[in-house]
This record gives sequence, structure tokens and C-alpha cells, in this order.
Amino acid sequence: MTGLLHPPSVDKRHRRIMSGKDGRATRNLLLAGAIGLITGTVFATQISAPLGAQENDTAEVYRQLDLFGDIFERVRSQYVEEVDEAELIEAAINGMLTSLDPHSSYLPPEAFDDMRVQTSGEFGGLGIEVTQEDGFVKVVSPIDDTPAAAAGMQANDLITHVDGESMLGLTLREAVEMMRGPVGSEITITVLREGIEEPFDVTIVRDTIQITAVRTRVEGDAVVVRITTFNDQTYDNLEQGIAEAVAEAGGLDAVSGFVIDLRNNPGGLLSQAIQVSDAFLDAGEIVSTRGRDPADSERYNAEEGDLTDGKPIVVLINGGSASASEIVAGALQDHRRGIVVGTKSFGKGSVQSIMPLSEDSAIRLTTSRYYTPSGRSIQALGVAPDIMVPQQPRADEADAAEEVETPRFRSEDDLRGRLDNDSLTEDERRQLEAEEAMVREAAQRRADDYQLAYALDLLRGLAALQNQD
Repeated sequence: MTGLLHPPSVDKRHRRIMSGKDGRATRNLLLAGAIGLITGTVFATQISAPLGAQENDTAEVYRQLDLFGDIFERVRSQYVEEVDEAELIEAAINGMLTSLDPHSSYLPPEAFDDMRVQTSGEFGGLGIEVTQEDGFVKVVSPIDDTPAAAAGMQANDLITHVDGESMLGLTLREAVEMMRGPVGSEITITVLREGIEEPFDVTIVRDTIQITAVRTRVEGDAVVVRITTFNDQTYDNLEQGIAEAVAEAGGLDAVSGFVIDLRNNPGGLLSQAIQVSDAFLDAGEIVSTRGRDPADSERYNAEEGDLTDGKPIVVLINGGSASASEIVAGALQDHRRGIVVGTKSFGKGSVQSIMPLSEDSAIRLTTSRYYTPSGRSIQALGVAPDIMVPQQPRADEADAAEEVETPRFRSEDDLRGRLDNDSLTEDERRQLEAEEAMVREAAQRRADDYQLAYALDLLRGLAALQNQD
């Protein structure tokens, strides 16, 4: 299940980001405490009148708890088959939490353990992040280099059946349990996909999922940074990956800019989203979170230091970009630090806190909404790209084989006895040949990944404008 997670502990770097460069967050916290004392005094003078109403509310809560106990006892003693009492209570707890929103849930010991393993970067499964919609399991995104991605699963796919068994009516945790199994075992899932009339089956072999949070590569004179998830390793991977790619390119002076690819990134840890955003910002707000109690609001600010030294940035997003990836895209967009390209993101604007309980279990509870630096909530709206660029479908091999190759026309260079161009030095000729090769590579890239090709073309334009300033 996708989620922006606020773990119970916060690392040292995260605490420093929370305080901001000027200690403003600390002063705000003290001010909020003073306001709380003042309003508490006023409130105390006003609650004496409706005290009876409060007592009635409390009495109603206890009446409902008595009702629950009565129902539990009747089911335990009179249901047609013997029931597992622990499972009944767990189901009641989970039902209470899942009735709140799609991202709150109870995590029994096994599920809590799985969650901790996933945020560490290695786990067993199919390699898809899912949520629930209209009773079906909806794919938020497939994870790069996993069985689900290799099988062609896409963001927004609806999973209706697993090995022929319907998923309708199951809780998300129950649905996920159905998809779990031993590494190497085979599973057949039935998929509904927009644009395809009939459901179809996809067979996937479960495997150990090893997530590399960040991959970097050099494309021409640009660096492409692919962030697949926000786990414990993300910022460290990002810092190391950018340093290696910049060195490969010949230093920052040789780099025209950076593409931050957040497509199909389902999110993860809030602390990592803040650190990644801070990696490209020198100052200003990154994100704020607001819970039910105004005193619990937090504002996270960037510190000085930009890993890209102010180079142009293009951010790629799509419908599979959710949660933490939307925080990064929203922060860079609001600060005009990067141009956001692609399609509208998933629209998950809430934060879940993991609250450990006894016996190694926990609850995942939605405790706040987050807001981008401009104060907007993307909940159910998503981040709208600055430039809408839908991904063009790739022609399959059969179609490619049937295509008639465009005939190549003869040029002056083909003519026997032609005159040589005496205006070019050998270095200039090699430069022209290199530029022609780059054009051919760009054309191939547009066929393979249209959105990335567009982002790289845009980045070159931004770099050219920056060089003119």
C-alpha cells in the first residue's frame, strides 16, 4: 500500500531540517505553546455551561462500547461455527481504521515487520504499490526492475481477481495477503485497464524485490536522476549517484542540467522527501503538515546547499507519482526551481504516522495533510505539470517489422569525385559527426521514451538560456 510515512523516530539531519536555517520553527513552537496556555484559560471559563452535554457524549461512547461487547459475545458463543476470538478483534480494529480513509490500517506483527523491511529497501513479492478504489485493488505504480514491471503492469490498473478468486469486498491487507507467496511461485492476476474493453490475465513469478532507490546516468551533457522510492537509502543514494554522474560527465561545468524522474514513484518516508527536496534548494519552505490540532502543525525548511549548483532542472511525473514524490515535485515547482513535465500525479496529500503497539503490532493512522510551499493541498487533485506531455505508446516489434523504412536520398557526399570541404578542421569535422550522432540518439530516445526525450530537449533549451544570462 502506498503511503507517506512519518516514522516514530526522526534522524539528526531531519531534526535540523525541521528547525530551519534561522530557528524560526523553534520560535513558532514556543509561540504556539504560549497561545495554547492563553486559549486554554479562556476555554476553561467557557466549558462549565455545556459540561452536561460532554457527560452525555461520554455516556454514549460507553453505551456503544457495551454494544460492541454484547455483539462480540453473541458472535463468539452463537455463530454457526467456532470462531477465532483474536481474529474477530483484529478484524474489528482494522474495520474501524479502514473506515476512516484508504491509508489507515492495523498492522499486525507480520505486516508491521513487512513495512519495516520495505522501507529498508529489500523484500519479497511482485513489485507493485497498491491502494484501494471502489472495492478493487488499484495499482499506484509498478516498481522498476521487478516482476510486475517486467510483466507490463501499469499505474491505474485495477486488479479484480487473483488466481481466479475475486478481490471484491476484501480489505486492502487481505488483498495484499492473497498476492503474497513464496519466491519463485507463480500468480495469475486479472486486470482491468482503461482503454481496453475486456479484462485480461497477467502471470507473474514472485521474486525477491531489491530496490535501488536512485539510479543516475549521463545522457549527452545531461544527468538523468531516476528516483524509484523514498526509503531509508534514498538521500544517500541520491548524493552518491549525482556525484558519480557529474564526475563521469567531466564535472559540473560540463553538465547542462538534470532530469529528476519521479514517474511511477509511489512515495515513502516523509523525512526522505524533505531531504531530497532540500538537495536542490538553497532556502525556503519545502512542505508543511497540518493535523487536527493546529499546535501539531510543522513547517520544514531547506538549508543552504544545492547538489546541482543551480543547474536547470526538469522534473518528470505521471499518474503513478504519489505522496513523497509529489512533495518533491510540488516544492521544486513552487520555488520555480524546476519545470514539471508529464501528466498529473496521483494526488495523495496525507501523512500517515506509524504508531507501534504492544506485541510488535502497530497502526498506520492518517494524522495530517501536507501542503506545498505555496500553501496548496494536492489531496485528490495531484500536481499538475507545467507542461503536459502524455507518454506516446511504443510500437511493438511486429508493427516495427511491418513499417516501411524511409528511403535514404543520395547527397553530395555520395557522389564520386565530389570536392572536399576545405573550410573544416579535423576537430570541427569530429564535432559535427558527434552532433549528428546526438541527433540520431535523440530520435531513437523519442521512440523509446517520449517523455524523457521531451524533458532532455527542454533541458538543453533551459541551459542555453541560462548561458546567455
